[in-house]
Amino acid sequence: MPIIKIDCPKLQKEQKKDLIESFTREAVRVIGLPQQAFVVIINETEPDNVGVGGKQLSEM
Repeated sequence: MPIIKIDCPKLQKEQKKDLIESFTREAVRVIGLPQQAFVVIINETEPDNVGVGGKQLSEM
């Protein structure tokens, strides 16, 4: 059972639905397993909890 993990900022419900569908569709195409074999996990991360180049994303 392949697991696809996505770390991203907060998303709307429709955006999550689109991500899950598109990542699953592409993984099926590349790997060749049925879509029922895939699990997609979305981790929403607050901008205060992410740093890039020594700065919080919330400051950028």
